[in-house]
Amino acid sequence: MLTVPRLVVAAPSTGSGKTTVATGLMAAFAGRGLRVSPHKVGPDYIDPGYHALATGRPGRNLDPWLTSEDMVVPLFLHGASGADIAVVEGVMGLYDGAAGLGPSDAAGGGDYASTAHVATLLDAPVVLVVDASAAAGRSVAALVHGFRSFGTVRVGGVILNRLGSDGHERMCREAVEELGLPVLGALHETGGVTAPSRHLGLVPAAERRAEAVEAVRRLGDLVAASCDLDAVLALARAASPLGAEPWNPSEAVPEKTGGRPRVAVAGGPAFTFGYAENEELLTAAGAEVVRFDPLRDERLPEGTKGVVIGGGFPEVHAAELSANESLREEMAGFGRASRPVYAECAGLLYLAQELDGAPMCGVLDGVRAAMASRLTLGYRAAVAVADSVVARTGERVRGHEFHGTVTEPVRGDTAAWQWAGSGPAGFVQGDCVASYLHLHWAGSPWVASRFVDACGRERA
Repeated sequence: MLTVPRLVVAAPSTGSGKTTVATGLMAAFAGRGLRVSPHKVGPDYIDPGYHALATGRPGRNLDPWLTSEDMVVPLFLHGASGADIAVVEGVMGLYDGAAGLGPSDAAGGGDYASTAHVATLLDAPVVLVVDASAAAGRSVAALVHGFRSFGTVRVGGVILNRLGSDGHERMCREAVEELGLPVLGALHETGGVTAPSRHLGLVPAAERRAEAVEAVRRLGDLVAASCDLDAVLALARAASPLGAEPWNPSEAVPEKTGGRPRVAVAGGPAFTFGYAENEELLTAAGAEVVRFDPLRDERLPEGTKGVVIGGGFPEVHAAELSANESLREEMAGFGRASRPVYAECAGLLYLAQELDGAPMCGVLDGVRAAMASRLTLGYRAAVAVADSVVARTGERVRGHEFHGTVTEPVRGDTAAWQWAGSGPAGFVQGDCVASYLHLHWAGSPWVASRFVDACGRERA
């Protein structure tokens, strides 16, 4: 039985201030010298980037759909190893589950994969962040009462957000405390302590490093001045022990490859979407993982045997990516020589012939990508429709889509995946696999083993 002080930061709805409060709490506790483990419910990639800045540890996702209910606690314990406190930021409203993430073929109704679901699996107290900007005291209390009594989660306290005045705070605080719930913090309307947004949410921290560091510092100062950190910490420390063992990537991979093939993983401002566990599984499967930045590096790392290109915002950096001709040419030769390449979403765009008219790598000859008029978002239960370096025909994976672009054509002569409501999608070309599907490899660790094995084979 392992005891990790922990709490979940939730809200009645999106836009209430979860990210502000959760990131601020992480930074404030880290500022006190505590080792803080940051987590995010759901498939979000952007918030964990800010969490990592606040804590100095990788931001990690907890998602029952992508990895299974049984893995939520082990993955949590893996990420929280050695931590003094774990702060888990929720997703959407407290009880909004998989069905709330746009068009989806996710199984499980109700609050499956919601913040409430994860809080229940973690047996963690919930801190409810309430946007009080358009309500007086008793209406705020009625809202809190409804959320506390609706389900089975333990709402341990409330943080009031966007208060207009001291009088407004007093009314809301007194009304909530009449319910027997402590008000753990009260944040007034404040400017200049937010991150800018664009078509897929917040601008990733890696794209505005200096500004993001300063924003996170200011969030920590704001929350430290506005919240009772001792009371929040006491609530987290009241969490009971968890009856599971931490997830271990070395035990998760079905087999290991000898020879330590070098796998280059794209990073930098254009490619910021990825789960920390994916790289840990590559290492556990026998790879030497190295990073490269397609915006800045003119060559792949010396001795690269395989390339992984995750998600991000290449559409924002298309001109710069296109201008790095030497790396584009090397990637084209690498892919066309049938060397192992795995690409998700942004990686698919980078491997295309062009993106919004800017030349890309051209590994996928004739494929053109462009911004779309709408966002595609949702969980996907996918089936491999061809053998590849990551899957065998008929094997099933759970993933998600999150993109505002389209490709023409939508699939190659050999497609990669298919899911309910969709025809075959993606591209399998030699040992290159590219599609819009994002995978959390902890839910299908054999993906890492297969890919590393392909990288380790002798090639002419």
